[in-house]
Amino acid sequence: MPQELRSLFLLRPEVAFLNHGSFGACPRPVLEAYQAWQRELEAEPVEFLGRRFEALMAQARTDLAHFLGADPAHLVLVPNATTALNTVAKSLDLEPGDEVLASDHEYGAVDRMWKHICSEKGARYVQAEIPVPVRSKEAIVEALKAQASARTRVLCFSHITSPTALRFPVEELVTWAKGKDLVVVIDGAHAPGQIPLHVEALGTDFYAGNCHKWLMAPKGVGFLYARPQAQPLLKPLVISWGPEIRETSGAAPLVEEHEWQGTRDIAAYLAVSEAIRFWTEHGWPDVIARCHALLWEACQGLANQGLQPIAADPAVSAPQMASFMFPPCQPKDVQRRIFARYGVEVPLMPWNGRVLLRVSIQGYNTWDDVERLRQALAEVLPQLGS
Repeated sequence: MPQELRSLFLLRPEVAFLNHGSFGACPRPVLEAYQAWQRELEAEPVEFLGRRFEALMAQARTDLAHFLGADPAHLVLVPNATTALNTVAKSLDLEPGDEVLASDHEYGAVDRMWKHICSEKGARYVQAEIPVPVRSKEAIVEALKAQASARTRVLCFSHITSPTALRFPVEELVTWAKGKDLVVVIDGAHAPGQIPLHVEALGTDFYAGNCHKWLMAPKGVGFLYARPQAQPLLKPLVISWGPEIRETSGAAPLVEEHEWQGTRDIAAYLAVSEAIRFWTEHGWPDVIARCHALLWEACQGLANQGLQPIAADPAVSAPQMASFMFPPCQPKDVQRRIFARYGVEVPLMPWNGRVLLRVSIQGYNTWDDVERLRQALAEVLPQLGS
């Protein structure tokens, strides 16, 4: 089964690719659909972008919305989750002294975004420390609650954290935050395609996600969901023609203001429908279960090599990713050495004064990939102390 799936990807056969979480990997049928859309665009650019744009984007948006459990009117396609989160952050009318609450497990670019926005507006970016290893969902919730104050206006957190591969308890956090009348922003970059989603049911104000990671769409496809009551807060990140360029009326205000951003290649967005079809036709929920079992075996093997997992409770573990505390080192140098010498693509990253190793398992991975990592670490780890 993994070998059959591997043949559907363009990954180099000599590489043990254990880093799907960074940029994903696009299957051949999805890439072919993407390239077909590009060729169709170039065959008649004016017809494609000038007359067909709305209908084409509407179909892609509708297919994605149905997959995510959302109303297409409450969703807009964007290049990535970073763009979606910047749209939200730059729209909020924060005042001096207001606080944005997050954890210390958030993606570095999102931390930088909030620090920049808060600095401009005289607000505070508060990062709750969640000690590792994380032993329960309650530890996450209580750590964030403890850092809330009367000035907290926004709660922003990851559905699945990027550096530490933790699955945050969304329902509990949203319920608590809405009880305090906070604006809730969820970074779901790693969620679509990895865990079941019903975005509307979450009750969040905003949800940003990527399709080019675990849903395996082409690079540069993300989305921003906004619940109807929160949509008036949003301002377009790119000011363009908006509703004035649309030939049809009745489009949702969110779509009218945010979808058209000038001339661009929309082929990747249109290929989302093929990515969903690929995910569905290949029974990906079963693939995820197999990946999770392989990840668990990998976790046990790495633990035997002295690497402690960040998630100490299955309830906070991501299905297809796990992070481990790694000995002090120059992470980029060690990552390059593991790749150059052993052909294993796996990320090492600095995080909160530590070094983390993160393993991603996708449908194309086999035990041989994990064993190559284990063998590489068996040689590399003893050298770090010398």
